[in-house]
Amino acid sequence: MNLKILLPYRIFAQAADVTRIVAETPDGSFGILPRRLDCVAALAPGILTYQRVGEPETCIAVDEGLLVKAGPEVLVSVRNAIAGADLGMLRAAVEREFKSLDEEERSTRSSLARMESDLIRRMAAFHNGR
Repeated sequence: MNLKILLPYRIFAQAADVTRIVAETPDGSFGILPRRLDCVAALAPGILTYQRVGEPETCIAVDEGLLVKAGPEVLVSVRNAIAGADLGMLRAAVEREFKSLDEEERSTRSSLARMESDLIRRMAAFHNGR
């Protein structure tokens, strides 16, 4: 298989002759072997691992995103990724970086929802006051 990991602003990693891929989804780990049927999977923040022919396993911390397998091509599109050799360090990076961003995002979305509802309420009052 050919693996390509995409970030919004660049190609993070590319690998040919990949024999297996394991990624984390909201429902648990998800494995891909070369003869697996084409598929699409939503990815959760976690560790993506892959192995190339005759090489040790490679681990990458990835943020949430999408994995698409079409024939021998596997595209992984994520918001952010961190490469590293130490699995413990990568797991800590997922906890620290990606999951904390989720909390900030929830807070931002909550603030935006309040602002939108206030705007709608004011527009309705202006329209009714005409």
